[in-house]
Amino acid sequence: MNESFRHFEHNKTVDLIGLGNAIVDIIVNIEDEFLEINNLDKGSMNLISSNESERLLENCKVIKQISGGSSANTVVCLAELGNYVQFIGRVKNDTFGNFFSEDIKQSKTIFNTPPTIEGASTAHSIILITPDAQRTMCTYLGASIEFETENIDFNVIKESKYLYLEGYLWDSELAKKAFIKAAQIAKQSNTKIILSLSDSFCVDRHRESFLELIDEYVDIVFCNESEVLSLFKNDKLTSCQEDLSSLCELVIVTLGSNGSLIVNKNNIEIIESITRGKIVDTTGAGDIYAGGFIHGLINNCSLKKCGEMASICAGQIITQLGSRSEIDLKELIK
Repeated sequence: MNESFRHFEHNKTVDLIGLGNAIVDIIVNIEDEFLEINNLDKGSMNLISSNESERLLENCKVIKQISGGSSANTVVCLAELGNYVQFIGRVKNDTFGNFFSEDIKQSKTIFNTPPTIEGASTAHSIILITPDAQRTMCTYLGASIEFETENIDFNVIKESKYLYLEGYLWDSELAKKAFIKAAQIAKQSNTKIILSLSDSFCVDRHRESFLELIDEYVDIVFCNESEVLSLFKNDKLTSCQEDLSSLCELVIVTLGSNGSLIVNKNNIEIIESITRGKIVDTTGAGDIYAGGFIHGLINNCSLKKCGEMASICAGQIITQLGSRSEIDLKELIK
């Protein structure tokens, strides 16, 4: 692959800052019938109220609880791979908030955002896993909706090589303003800006403003096939090649069992998927893929090698429950 991607500035002291919803993931095993009864589309991300959350949890058994959220998953993956990273997200001083803070710090991720004492409770997401390993998310955004400019330490963004933003933040006007301010600071500081499109439903809600954001600020986009089709209002990925090539400097498209594509201007690299066993749970696979890929960027690897490391990390995470690897990813990549 004839690469034209420019890597980060070497004099920066922080590898990556991730902004996102601070969410406690509650993992639950269910049958397909549960989705039908609750009018949920398989594979979707649904925003729910606190009362709806309580009702869903009454009718299923919790298997695992993890500090999560899309950006947080990627940042933790990077921390576990040995990078110096920080996550910024809003939690309340409550049971879920204390759990999130303690759990994410165990990965050596820096998390210094002070908990709030007022407002909505800490966000949590019920992740419903069906027998085919597909995950359907029902998320109560709670305190994360109130994420605002005051929650961000802009000085640390100036010192970071990369700023990682998740599309889910676009669902809140307050968070959207903070998101744009962070992107402005990053651009002024030559900090590369990465955007994850989060999911196709999120793209449906914010298509035009996402395209404007990418055009003005973003260097790298992570997305999957359904998000690409939604973004460009198309029904075939092969018809989106020209749009992908002109979207921004680097676009990475994950294709599930079909691997992934790295689009760098007019150059496309195809990366094969690597599955290390039976697929158990696809939760966080895209987030962990992004972590593996960015780890390669931080270490100035070729784009092909970045993709291969990403595929290894994602291939491991889908063989277990939850988005935290049960084995050492650093050793696995070696």
